[in-house]
Amino acid sequence: MRRPGKTGRLIAQVRQIECLFVHVTDFARNFFISPLKTGREERRSFFMLLLRNADLYDPEPRGLSDIVISAGLILAVCPSGEIPPASFSFAGEELRVVDAGGDLVMPGIIDRHVHFNGAGGEGGPANRTPPLQLSSFVKAGVTSAVGMLGTDGTCRALEDLLMKARGLEEEGISTWILTGSYGIPSPTLTGNVRRDLCLIDKVIGLKLAVSDHRSSHPSIEEIRRAVSDVRVGGILSGKAGCLCVHMGSEATGLTPLLEAIEGTDIPITQFAPTHISRCESLVKQSVEFGKRGGYLDITAAPGKNPIFGLSTSKVVSGLLENGVPASNITLSSDGNGSMPSFNEKGEMTGLKIGPLDSVFRTVAGMLGTKEFPRSTVISMVTSNPADHLKLPRKGRVCPGCDGDLLVLDGDFNLRYVAAKGRLLMEEGEVTVRGTFE
Repeated sequence: MRRPGKTGRLIAQVRQIECLFVHVTDFARNFFISPLKTGREERRSFFMLLLRNADLYDPEPRGLSDIVISAGLILAVCPSGEIPPASFSFAGEELRVVDAGGDLVMPGIIDRHVHFNGAGGEGGPANRTPPLQLSSFVKAGVTSAVGMLGTDGTCRALEDLLMKARGLEEEGISTWILTGSYGIPSPTLTGNVRRDLCLIDKVIGLKLAVSDHRSSHPSIEEIRRAVSDVRVGGILSGKAGCLCVHMGSEATGLTPLLEAIEGTDIPITQFAPTHISRCESLVKQSVEFGKRGGYLDITAAPGKNPIFGLSTSKVVSGLLENGVPASNITLSSDGNGSMPSFNEKGEMTGLKIGPLDSVFRTVAGMLGTKEFPRSTVISMVTSNPADHLKLPRKGRVCPGCDGDLLVLDGDFNLRYVAAKGRLLMEEGEVTVRGTFE
């Protein structure tokens, strides 16, 4: 008996999807179709999406592909044209077909450093940055984000941050938060870092500042205790339990982190030092940190005259040339955070707001050159942060993952944005906005 060919197997796969779709649809009509209203229209979060003719990077290059998404999850990825759209006639009006036309398709951006509810305050109450709206994330191609407090862990509250994260999730993207702030002892929601991770679903790590004049200048023992607490909290809750470390420009640099785990069995991957592109001295220290297996987070700064620190492409190039694994490099925006300038007296001389779209603009710029493989660039904002943060359904385009996709045109502009299978942008226009937008 002759075995079915590749096309036959794919058709059989479609039949399986059809059976699944019937059952999922009945469930989804009750649970995935939200009864909530934005004030203008009913928000539907469930439909079936067929994305055709995608030049897919998952983040590895897969060539022209068709992608099937239902109930927010990717059900199938196959070579373009192997399954005719007519095979999905069972879906009826629930099916949406989008032709990518050979444009680049990649996973949605995971931004691991965003100030959902604002930050700042270094220049007084009038310098507090405002909260972000859903459309800002859509325009930036960000489908997953991690929120945190900034300098102000005194008047900014984790409770507000948590509710903002839940609101953004309800509106359309995936969100998590970090407990803590710049200082020691860390502000928490439950009174304890470990309990925060164990009892609150959205808490996946801890924030701390080191080597910065705005930090509380924690001792080595205090850093060791913080990384130990967040590690155990992560173990008990099944989460990453990373310690996101805001790095300043003081001469101590990354040394306190290395000293904190010296003589312990705490893996270096428990740390997530960010802003490592702040200055040359910090970048040089980062090379050894990365070669020892640590993750390095760069605050994305596109162009030749970056708004923050050093040029991202130059920093990435230097790290790779000096032996840091590409899989250990991530990019984030510091979106909506304040970027103050200080003089030699420690007086603030200027203040800018971190642009949320800096990651996408940096990625688009790097994709437009031949300096880096496309898969390397894309992985830094997709699979790399997903792996480090232990987000198993994020950062890749494969069956079982969330339907988070970006379609970029020939000039690397955003055409489509899908989050959990729902189109939030179509042909460059935001189609879903937040409740009060």
